[in-house]
Amino acid sequence: MSKNEVFVVEGGKPINGRIKPQGNKNEALPILAASILASEPVIIENLPDIEDVRQMIEILKFLGVEVQYPNSYDKTKVLINANRPIKNEIPKHLSSLLRGSVTLAGPILAREKEVFLPRPGGDRIGRRRLDTHILAFKSLGADVKIFPDGFEIKAKELHGADILLDEASVTATENAICAAVFAKGETIIRNAASEPHVQNLCNFLNKMGAKIEGIGSNVLKIHGVEKLTTTEHRIGPDYLEVGSFISLAAVTKGELIIEEPDIENLRMIRMIFSRLGILTREEKENGKDILIVPADQSLKIEMDIGGAIPKIESAPWPGFPADMTSVALVTATQCEGTILIHEKLFESRLFFTDRLISMGARIVLCDPHRAVVIGPTPLLGSIVSSPDIRAGMAMLIASLCAQGESIIQNVHQIDRGFMDIEKRLQKLGAKITRKEI
Repeated sequence: MSKNEVFVVEGGKPINGRIKPQGNKNEALPILAASILASEPVIIENLPDIEDVRQMIEILKFLGVEVQYPNSYDKTKVLINANRPIKNEIPKHLSSLLRGSVTLAGPILAREKEVFLPRPGGDRIGRRRLDTHILAFKSLGADVKIFPDGFEIKAKELHGADILLDEASVTATENAICAAVFAKGETIIRNAASEPHVQNLCNFLNKMGAKIEGIGSNVLKIHGVEKLTTTEHRIGPDYLEVGSFISLAAVTKGELIIEEPDIENLRMIRMIFSRLGILTREEKENGKDILIVPADQSLKIEMDIGGAIPKIESAPWPGFPADMTSVALVTATQCEGTILIHEKLFESRLFFTDRLISMGARIVLCDPHRAVVIGPTPLLGSIVSSPDIRAGMAMLIASLCAQGESIIQNVHQIDRGFMDIEKRLQKLGAKITRKEI
């Protein structure tokens, strides 16, 4: 897709209907990376056909991995065969476009005992440190040399270790897991991230013959094995996309049915939305879960005990996901009351609020991590830009509930994380078109 495309959005119209979430991008990327550990072909299903996944597949091909689509018309199912020599250097020209390329470092190191990791690209939402990755690799016995353009990581042999991560980094945990799978002896990873996509990476590896215990906790125990074999794996639904759809239905005052949403992983998101006056209900339909977002939402912020101003703050799993902060902030602009949004992780994620203020939102950006939102405020259509994947979706939600026409620039950022988003929203009644400028 062209980077010169925009979305033209006519807002103020409720969305209605049914939608099924795509596969989880944050699971798909490390699963694709980890598939190179298998000595036999693996099949991955329910991949989201988005720009970031396509970039990861291009990197795998560059490394020498065989990638096939069993059905050429279906890009959500792929066969990965890494049973042949691969390169041990991640391509700079591709990794600069994809932050998720960093998850290849652990699998390549485990296989080849050396890897050159360029400094990865991705969203510009603040500093995204690699120190925790390096800590894990060194603990497993690797030697790391730092160069201006990346990291040279080598190990004659990886050996098990008791690792305490200095932060519960998702990608560092994923790299540590993949590197430890082939390490000699036992590895313990403490302060491990436990997000659903980390859990599913562990499940994927175990299905191939890995021995990982403690899945879902912040202490993982890994017994090294000599090889991994074939398996089939289905990527779980993207709970972040489900959260975005809940917001979109509520602020446009429409009714939405979300099919197979993975109810268990939505508990905190639903709890936070309930404090914004947005209630959802779960039901069974033909034996499968559905989540219903009714049209009659109060959109009234629930005060803390004693009438104190409440806050939404991001936290490691099972806390409120940092990737939902932008959407929660936009949602709050349409809710009655005042709330503090506290993004603890990234110091540039809230800078997109200037676009919302230009549309009429009442927001006080206290500092790079905190914003006070006073609502409700009618939003007016405007020309805005999508600075990153999550803020891009937030701006799309804002544009769909605003009065008048909005033009969203830089939509390739949204394409990186959301599959055919304008086509899927059009089926719900959204007035949105893609145009090239």
